[in-house]
Amino acid sequence: MPIITPSSVIIGVLFANLLVDFTYLIPWIFAFITFSGSLRSSLNSFKETLKHPLPLFMILIILHFLMPVWAWAVGHLVFSGDDLTITGVVLAMAIPTGISSLIWVTIYRGNIALTLAIILVDTLLSPIIVPLTLSLLIGGRVEMDVLSMMNGLFWMVVLPSILGLIMNHVTKGKAKEQLSPRLAPFSKIGLGVVVMINGAAVAPYLSNVDIKLVLITCTVFFLALTGYLFSFFAAKLIIGDRETVIALTFTGGMRNISAGAVLAVAYFPPAVAVPVVIGMLFQQILASIYGFMIDRYFNGELLARSHSM
Repeated sequence: MPIITPSSVIIGVLFANLLVDFTYLIPWIFAFITFSGSLRSSLNSFKETLKHPLPLFMILIILHFLMPVWAWAVGHLVFSGDDLTITGVVLAMAIPTGISSLIWVTIYRGNIALTLAIILVDTLLSPIIVPLTLSLLIGGRVEMDVLSMMNGLFWMVVLPSILGLIMNHVTKGKAKEQLSPRLAPFSKIGLGVVVMINGAAVAPYLSNVDIKLVLITCTVFFLALTGYLFSFFAAKLIIGDRETVIALTFTGGMRNISAGAVLAVAYFPPAVAVPVVIGMLFQQILASIYGFMIDRYFNGELLARSHSM
């Protein structure tokens, strides 16, 4: 994952002339990716999370209040007067949590049931939350077709998620065990293709490296970095146990960045997509770094407890 997305952005920029005409395929490919990922969801994990809703509420606040407002404040501080770039920075932090967070939670033995429930709830709420967040923070400074955006999120994200959940429930988990592993390689290929085409769509803005592009890159990197950091400290202070902290750190730090890029390319001027596409370059790399740090932290904490005993 840390290799697929950055290399796909680079390929998209290098072969922009060949790929840019295929933007119409993006919603269909992304719907398939969402469906494939949602086959792991189950009603049982959703019900269990609702019994103890504090972690869910906490991560939703971080995802859709704290981080968008933080991005808006940082955006205005760094890019004062540049409404398109500020919109892109806010959009990068307002989109729902990334489905790929499940991969990292699984690797580091976090709470998988909670992660699945967070992904499902956040995905289902995204057609309302994302346009509402952008409307409140950006307002009329950038032209937005809110209804079209909601419609796009429904067909690309919500409906495939519901279909995947229903299929897994009807087959009593067989879809997760049999179909999901078979679709996984195609899902990763699809993710690479989506990133390539999105990279091609904003190639004119990425091919010329200037001070502004460097500044956007540093800003998006900083915001992504703090997203993991805020989620970790909030989870550690309020919840505490290792499995939950790991689940909340990754779901709070990661974003469905491909969905954000699709929205940016489809419903905004190209300049808005630049911060979102740049976010693809290091989201997975940051996840691997934070995973290593969290693992070291909890192993060190466990070692300290054993010595004190």
